[in-house]
Amino acid sequence: MGIALQKTISLLLLILIGVFLKNKLIKEDHKKGLKTIILDIALPAMIFVALLKIEINSDLLILPVLALVFNVLMLLVTRYVMPFFGVEAATPAMRTLMMLLPSLAPGLSCFPFLVEYLGDDVLAWGALADIGNKIFVLILAYLLAMHWFYKSHGLANRSNGQKIKELLIAMVKEPINMVMIIAILLLSFGLNLEKLPVFLSESIVMMKNMMTPLVLLFIGVAVIFKWDQLRLITSLLTFRAGITFLLSGIFILLVPLPSEAAILLAVVFPQSACSFWPFAHMSAVRTMEKANPALENKPTFDLELGINVLAVSMPFSILLILGVFTSGSYFTNPYHVLILGGILTIGAALPRILQWIKTPEFSFIPFEKKELKDSSAD
Repeated sequence: MGIALQKTISLLLLILIGVFLKNKLIKEDHKKGLKTIILDIALPAMIFVALLKIEINSDLLILPVLALVFNVLMLLVTRYVMPFFGVEAATPAMRTLMMLLPSLAPGLSCFPFLVEYLGDDVLAWGALADIGNKIFVLILAYLLAMHWFYKSHGLANRSNGQKIKELLIAMVKEPINMVMIIAILLLSFGLNLEKLPVFLSESIVMMKNMMTPLVLLFIGVAVIFKWDQLRLITSLLTFRAGITFLLSGIFILLVPLPSEAAILLAVVFPQSACSFWPFAHMSAVRTMEKANPALENKPTFDLELGINVLAVSMPFSILLILGVFTSGSYFTNPYHVLILGGILTIGAALPRILQWIKTPEFSFIPFEKKELKDSSAD
């Protein structure tokens, strides 16, 4: 059995263990404690280590820009396509999907296979591209989450100065943003992880190493599948993959890339699973809502839908990425990438189109609004 396949099975096994732990961690305090360790310790440590390891080559600065452009394009696509799949605009479900679907988590779903199939050099390219994605998931997604929080609760009538002040205070209080500020300050003085005292760097690395197993266990513990929701998620992830393959195919067709490895990176990197970080921002918003009795029953996001998207997204993306790599050089041809993208996009949309043809009065919002709006897991 190949190393990459064993890595995949080990990740899925941790989610399965989390599912088996559901009967042990039945209280909300249990899940809350696990989430707190992830959001306040493991995730900030992971971000801190990643930032302090960055070595930017000026010739490759286009990579994070391209990744950020991809995030923004997918955000726009999600905004205008979701009603076709039955997700009503301005609902917790819509906001949740707009946070998650454009995001990428290459560390769990892509990088292990880049190392196995393409080597360390291509992994370095992927890590550099991930800087652009990190700007989106850590900063832009947070700002978007806070904007929706204010808007959905009718807080937009506050002065711009007050909103900016509250936003800055909230950002500084969040551990993720605190470690980013500290890391940027250290880098500005020429300090990286190797230059920190050994006792400090090793402690941070150990906290960072908790991230992957804890996130996967949390997904298994928190996931609550419902058939209608699972069907919706699968359709959306298939459509997301199709659109992504189309964008990759167009990019490969128009931009000359230096090697087959670079082409495969352009194909598989955008197929990474949805990121956990937007979910972290949504959880922070939910915590703010629960602290205010007037806001508690009006969630801005649907966290149950969010955790289920994360749970399905990782194995879905891993299977796609493994499929690309095990196909040899087949997907170095941009036309093959475009064909697959077209097949997946049409395949995801076809059931909805057929339903509309059979039922002319069919509404593109057949799912029960109440379930999509109110099924919020904390």
